[in-house]
Amino acid sequence: MVDKNGRALADLCEQKGNDECADCGLKPPEWASYNLGIFLCTRCAACHRSMGAHISKIKHLKLDQWEDSQVARMKEVGNINAKLKYEQWVPPSYRKVDSSTPQTLVEQWIFAKYGREEFIHPERQSYTSGFMEGYLMKKGRENNQFLPRKFVLSEIDNTIKYYVKDRKDPKAVIKISVINVAFSPTKIPFPNSLQIDYLKDGSTRHLYVYHDDPQTVVNWYHAIRCCKLHLLQVAYPSESESELLEHLSQDYIKEGFLSKTGPSPKDVYKRRWCTLEGRKLMYHVDMLCAYAKGEIFLGHTSSGFLVVHGFGPGFREQGFGFILHTPERAYQFSAETEAERAEWTKEIQKILETQLLPQDNNLAVSLNKKRGHDSIAFFNR
Repeated sequence: MVDKNGRALADLCEQKGNDECADCGLKPPEWASYNLGIFLCTRCAACHRSMGAHISKIKHLKLDQWEDSQVARMKEVGNINAKLKYEQWVPPSYRKVDSSTPQTLVEQWIFAKYGREEFIHPERQSYTSGFMEGYLMKKGRENNQFLPRKFVLSEIDNTIKYYVKDRKDPKAVIKISVINVAFSPTKIPFPNSLQIDYLKDGSTRHLYVYHDDPQTVVNWYHAIRCCKLHLLQVAYPSESESELLEHLSQDYIKEGFLSKTGPSPKDVYKRRWCTLEGRKLMYHVDMLCAYAKGEIFLGHTSSGFLVVHGFGPGFREQGFGFILHTPERAYQFSAETEAERAEWTKEIQKILETQLLPQDNNLAVSLNKKRGHDSIAFFNR
């Protein structure tokens, strides 16, 4: 039998704002922090518990006994009021979380809100200063060994530089405005990791880095996003902030192994690690390659881009095939299962039906320049 406090909590949960998790928005909440006065999902409640009871005191809404004073606190605060307090100075570039966000980002979002109170005291946000330096463990280009490298980020210079050992000259100088940073891809064998992609001579270069401390990695991630937003606002003054936010960083839409053959029916199929990043489909010899073996720009259907199931005329049928048509040529791929093929073609089709933005046109020009300089064979491998 539900007691009066249980009924009161059930009524509170039906109110707007309280009907979803205060931190990630998942519905319905099953837990609550009775000292903070907020309703939470199971995953976020576990993050609160890991901060310690001196910050957040957790109870289940139905399975635990509630005191009158605790219910009164929930009624007094609630999710809407708590957000007004704990999220009042969230930078526009800060990645808020949802139910699909990687665990480390969820934990650090919650720690930042309640443990460090970064959004009540914006001076604590080191990632908004436009400058950051420190050491990250970076994978070698030719091997799988991760070694410490000094990284320096500067919004004024529009660069991220990294240095080998104590050398004065940087090993690489990367423009922040043209990079993508993906958070903790599953293929990197460390939980607190980043994959930084940028165009180098028209080809995509991949950097794989991690740090043992999750807060350090999250701060680097948000420092890059913050700098990139400011730089894009200067480069594209007519674009709205909401549109630019979509281009700060993208986790990969899909990754996995596919078989791919060349443009001739006589070519053999080769297993490739494929990555769908924004309007770019890349394929690699292995998961942690420094460079893509080939890159395909994904334009709009109105420009001759199309993805269909099946095999091209004369091509050997292997697995579950699909063809990606571009204005220049058709690319033959094959998945191991029908479900896998359906996932790939569904995601590619979504991109092909999305209108291009100015930044997308810049990417197309960069890739076409590379193809023009190195011949179309670069894309045929």
